[in-house]
Amino acid sequence: MKRTIIATAGIAVGALALAGCSSGGSSDDGVAEDGSLTLTMSGWSVETTPEFQLLADAYSEKNPDVTVKIVDYDPAEYNTLVTADLAAGKGPDIITQKEVKFVTTFQEGGQLLDVSDVALPDDIGGAESYVVDGTTYAVPYRQDSWVLYYNKALFDEAGVDIPDGSWTWDDYDAAAEELTSSLDGAKGAYEHSWQSTLQGFANAQNDADIFAGDYDYMAPYYERVLALQEAGAQESFNTVTANQLTYQGEFGKQKAAMLPMGTWFVATLIAQQEAGEADDFEWGIAPIPQLDDSTTGTDATPVTFGDPTGFGINANINEEKVDAAKDFLAFTASEEAATALAEIGITPALLSDPVIEAYFSVEGAPQDELSTFAVQTHETRAENPTSSKTAAVQNILDDMHSAILSGSEGVDDAISDAEERVANEVGLD
Repeated sequence: MKRTIIATAGIAVGALALAGCSSGGSSDDGVAEDGSLTLTMSGWSVETTPEFQLLADAYSEKNPDVTVKIVDYDPAEYNTLVTADLAAGKGPDIITQKEVKFVTTFQEGGQLLDVSDVALPDDIGGAESYVVDGTTYAVPYRQDSWVLYYNKALFDEAGVDIPDGSWTWDDYDAAAEELTSSLDGAKGAYEHSWQSTLQGFANAQNDADIFAGDYDYMAPYYERVLALQEAGAQESFNTVTANQLTYQGEFGKQKAAMLPMGTWFVATLIAQQEAGEADDFEWGIAPIPQLDDSTTGTDATPVTFGDPTGFGINANINEEKVDAAKDFLAFTASEEAATALAEIGITPALLSDPVIEAYFSVEGAPQDELSTFAVQTHETRAENPTSSKTAAVQNILDDMHSAILSGSEGVDDAISDAEERVANEVGLD
């Protein structure tokens, strides 16, 4: 399923578009005789994902001879549908890279243009995820990283000290158990069912290579989560999956005092509190707990994980539109675009001081210094390496994740089975 939404910068752009059509310009290739252009851009859930419209409108406002049309795809089938359109020769000009693990699918299919010449700001995050064999195939515009959300009201009620940036996972576990024992019905923590909620941290904080085929380093992470489930300090994996619990509901309705989650939840939580879909309570953001104290404290750089979201260019784009498409990519990575994204609660790939100031100026955002530190300061390692083998390995590790946390297989046996499957099914070098 897909639909096309036209994003323009008002009457001036509309007039140019109409003029182009009336003068006989082609509506198929997006190039009018008067020189005005139409770029098409893939997106998903446009009505509830405002970043696409914002970037399209902002670019058109700066470049009134360019109209951006957003092609809205079904988010659940996004990569499949975009791949099919590209193969049929009718894909959009700008290809949004929703998941890093599919970048090589587009790249190996010859469907992405080399954009190595697009200039990017210094210190932008996630750019390396789009480099394959030294060539850049997309640029990041947002970079979510995983942090720790906490409910200040529940911490105060339980008499437990709020996170201060110095926590290891041992500190987190102890706080989760203390909170649970002191609160009336609420859990100390909520961990969603995704494999990334555990494996992402294990990979990043051990600087692990999932293609090495050795996953013993994940065992301590699974053992501590199983212990939290056994202690009742967080809902069990089986309860989460069987009852289809949502992290938004568990944290937003104050059923859990802590939530490890990506920075995308900032905008969601603010919106839900404003709409009354979440309870009204004071909350904050802390760095994600660390493997050991070598990376804790506000004088250090905590290690976390996350993948960027970026834009690539259809390799079959009309040559007359290439320069405009590359200029659009450069704009989306700029501080101007990053600031605009931050103003609506989106975490951009560039986190300069002006961007962070805009991010926390959103009404309902936390105002404490630790929240600012947690969002701006971290080493974010990629969740999904850019490789054609990533999806296959991650699928096997997802099976391992479910087997361990559901109790159907012990930690050591499940890890051994996963290692054997990766060796046999993926054939790593």
